[in-house]
Amino acid sequence: MNRRSFLKNSAASAALLSMPFGYSHGVFVGNLPANLTELSASDLSVAIREKQVSCVEVMQAYLKRIHRYNPVYNAIVSMVDDYELLRQARLADQALAKNEYWGWMHGMPHAIKDLAPVKGLPFTSGSPMFSKRIAEEDSPIVSKIRNQGALFIGKTNTPEFGLGSQCYNPVFGATGSAYNPDLTSGGSSGGAACGLGTHMLPAAEGGDMMGSLRNPGAFNNVIGFRPSTTVVMTEGDAKDRLLWTSGPMGRDTRDTIRLLQTIALDPVFDDLNPLDLKSIKLGWMGNLDNYLAMEPGILELCEANLIAIEKAGAEVEAVQPKFAMSDLWQSWTTLRHATRSNMMEYYEDKATRNLLKPELIWEIEQSLSLSEKDVEHGNSIRANWNIELDRLFGEFDFLVLPTAQVFPFSKDIHWPKEINGRQMDTYHRWMEVVILGSLGGIPVVNVPVGFDAQGRPMGMQVMGKFGDDKKVLEFALAYEKITGHLSQKPKLKGVDD
Repeated sequence: MNRRSFLKNSAASAALLSMPFGYSHGVFVGNLPANLTELSASDLSVAIREKQVSCVEVMQAYLKRIHRYNPVYNAIVSMVDDYELLRQARLADQALAKNEYWGWMHGMPHAIKDLAPVKGLPFTSGSPMFSKRIAEEDSPIVSKIRNQGALFIGKTNTPEFGLGSQCYNPVFGATGSAYNPDLTSGGSSGGAACGLGTHMLPAAEGGDMMGSLRNPGAFNNVIGFRPSTTVVMTEGDAKDRLLWTSGPMGRDTRDTIRLLQTIALDPVFDDLNPLDLKSIKLGWMGNLDNYLAMEPGILELCEANLIAIEKAGAEVEAVQPKFAMSDLWQSWTTLRHATRSNMMEYYEDKATRNLLKPELIWEIEQSLSLSEKDVEHGNSIRANWNIELDRLFGEFDFLVLPTAQVFPFSKDIHWPKEINGRQMDTYHRWMEVVILGSLGGIPVVNVPVGFDAQGRPMGMQVMGKFGDDKKVLEFALAYEKITGHLSQKPKLKGVDD
């Protein structure tokens, strides 16, 4: 089907599509794909700005794709009415015809993770307590994206209150991986990552406390970037770093950088180039000397890609931190659980407590047992870990380890109870691999490493020194040039298939 024919397939948009535009878009410069959803966000931005394609055409293409695939994958929730979206797209075209350019996302469809408010849209946080809540204002990051011209089509699915790396909730259900809708998309930015992997969204953002940008990136074969905690967030500083941060995702690194440029406090990410790997040294941490349980095949995929990096001129050396990983887990659980005190009002009210997922109730109850001394001890361990990271980054440019300890698993399973015969003692122990970067507050990018024999995707984390965000992203640009994993697209299942 060519680009023109699918414009005629929506009766709901016929009236809008019959209206004249302020410019001719019958002659196109360059080789645009038959389906506009195949364009990267960066290329789509240029096509719109150069009037090679109209915003209505773009919106129509994305709506057609969403209506076909979203019922199967469940990535986008709380969708805005088609007619309203096409009306907004036409206004974007009219503005462009008058040389009113709103920004690099002018007229592009976008969906925000359902943990952030978008004025006028549902804001459920995946919780039945808020299933009817409508946001009264935009979050700061939403405002930045809106100011670049994006049109908000809905929200992306997330686990309840963003807890857990499996994207399910009682309001909207579970989100499947772009490569197999029966498997989990990861979390908590699972809807965002699946939306990217299925090309139902050009770009996406999310948040990351315990791998919530990285794990979904790996499970959907896209880029997920957790910035240094001072790049996007207004709280904390280089010494007192947050445990979580918002960050960008993309179908490729270039798109990821473009969105980071939009949401960063200091937009200085507009001139990045692939890193010269011949002067780079990476420290491969593997499974932390068998401390971490790993599903068979994950280490092998990562190591195969490290060989490709070595062939490109970089030096790769196995390394282990001089640190007790069990202490790191103690610090992580203490500081993470301490943050759950802000949910106490829902726990103390019996009516709302019954609506909370069991894992959240458990975390709140863990917070009740913590003393000030426990939190001080957790912060002390964390401070020592930052010292160890500084020592390691004095020797290596990057530290590398797998993004997840398991491949995507059934979306009907809330969390893996065991990995390779080893029992998981908490609902989040199976994602322990991500806490090294989270506790450090350092920049970490998930890059794809390929697929196992079942076609399940995996990624690896590339961690840089605090503040070295540009360098980490420039490594990702170079990595893309020597690997072809992002070009392996999923075979999607649609409602008509």
